[in-house]
Amino acid sequence: MTTDSAREQILATAEELYYTKGYAAVGMDELRTKAGVSLRRLYAAFPSKDDVVQAVLARRHAQWEAGLNGAVEAAGEDPRDRLLAVYGYLESWFCSDGFRGCAFINAFGELGGTNPEVAAIVREHKAAFQRYMAGLVAATGAPALLAAQLSILAEGAQSTAAISADPQAAAQARAAAETLIDAAIG
Repeated sequence: MTTDSAREQILATAEELYYTKGYAAVGMDELRTKAGVSLRRLYAAFPSKDDVVQAVLARRHAQWEAGLNGAVEAAGEDPRDRLLAVYGYLESWFCSDGFRGCAFINAFGELGGTNPEVAAIVREHKAAFQRYMAGLVAATGAPALLAAQLSILAEGAQSTAAISADPQAAAQARAAAETLIDAAIG
C-alpha cells in the first residue's frame, strides 16, 4: 500500500466512523483496525487524532462544495432556479443512505467547545456557504439580507432532517425560500 493510498484509506474509514459513531467515540486504535493499516503507518500519515479530524473535515468541505456546485450548475442559468437548486441538493442528501446530519454541526457539537481548531474549521465552512449563497443572491438582484435568510433555512433544514429523520425538511425549506425569493425580487 502506497503512502497516498494508505492516507486515503485512513481518511475514508475515519469519515465513515466519525459520521456514524461520533468524533469522540472513535479512537486511533479502532481507526487503525478498521482502516487495515499499522499503527506506525497511521501515525506517519496523521501524528494525532486532531490531524485526522481536521483532514476529514477538509475532505467533507470539498465534497460539500463539489456537490453543491454541481447541483447549482445543473439548474441552468436562471438565478432563481440556481438558488432553489440548493434545496434540491439538500433533499437528495437527506434521502441518501446513512444521512446523519451535517458533519460540521456534529463536529462542533462534540468538539467545538474544547478544540479551537475544529471550531474555526466549522465556522469557516459555514461562512463559505454564506458567501456562496451571497453570490447566488447577488445574481438575482435581491437585497444581500436574503442570503443570510436562505442560509438559515438551509442550516435549519439540515438539523431538522437529521433529528426528525424526515427528508421533507428540504422541501419545506424550499417552499419558504421560494416565498422569500419572490418577495425580494418581486
